[in-house]
Amino acid sequence: MREGLIIKGYGGFYFIKSGEETWCCRGRGRLRREQSPLPGDRVFFTPLEQGEGVIESIQPRKNALPRPPIANVDQVILLVSLAGPEPDLKLLDRSLVLCELKGLGVLICFNKVDLVDSEQGKELDKIYRSAGYQTILTSALYGTGLQNLRQVLAGKVSVLSGPSGAGKSTLLNALDPKFSLATGEISRKSKRGKHTTRYVELLPVGEGFVADTPGFSSLELPPMKRAELSRCFPEIYQFAGQCRFYDCVHINEPDCKVKNALEKGVISSSRYQDYQQFLEEVINKERIY
Repeated sequence: MREGLIIKGYGGFYFIKSGEETWCCRGRGRLRREQSPLPGDRVFFTPLEQGEGVIESIQPRKNALPRPPIANVDQVILLVSLAGPEPDLKLLDRSLVLCELKGLGVLICFNKVDLVDSEQGKELDKIYRSAGYQTILTSALYGTGLQNLRQVLAGKVSVLSGPSGAGKSTLLNALDPKFSLATGEISRKSKRGKHTTRYVELLPVGEGFVADTPGFSSLELPPMKRAELSRCFPEIYQFAGQCRFYDCVHINEPDCKVKNALEKGVISSSRYQDYQQFLEEVINKERIY
């Protein structure tokens, strides 16, 4: 048997990178019934002939995401377009909550800096850096930030995620033109991008791999306790333990240190507004479940 990394899977076939070779494999029937292989899985397979083989077993996963379906993710690169389409910060904040719940490392990549005034990019960069996130400003057209992005991707399995039209495929093509990924135009009617990526594929970038994933336009928060939500906003959570009431949700309670930090401008008003809206969703789901 040989060991390898699943870099792509569709139609019941799995493409496995093993050394310098790529093998097209199927999974044993027993394996498919017990656990479906995913891109990012480390597997053992038996070579047959002409680059084909059979997957015998999947090594234990450290994590797995249902959307996009991928395993053993080291970090998520959340791509946000600064223009064409306009940045959707609510979608970004939802994505950050989901990453926090999964315990995934995050880099926020503000893309298309060439299309906006430099101050606009710097303002958003400051908001999310102050919240505790690593950020980077990029432009595929002018190569801005690409070297820094390569360094972040090195030696890791990363998921590049963001709404359609944010420039995921264009950015990956800028990192390595050999990818030749299809890119889509922005719809004139909706001002949103058209989906161009149909399945998850791990692409080699230096010593690491990055997954180009299908775009999305909305994300639903999973059921959780209301107290869990503040932990998903690092800048809120750092003050949460200082509030007068241990079960403070930082809305109308007296002596709330989070509200004090908000009034002083330490916490971004846009981030806090999203926290308020998400909290309402969480409370409504608590009642249902």
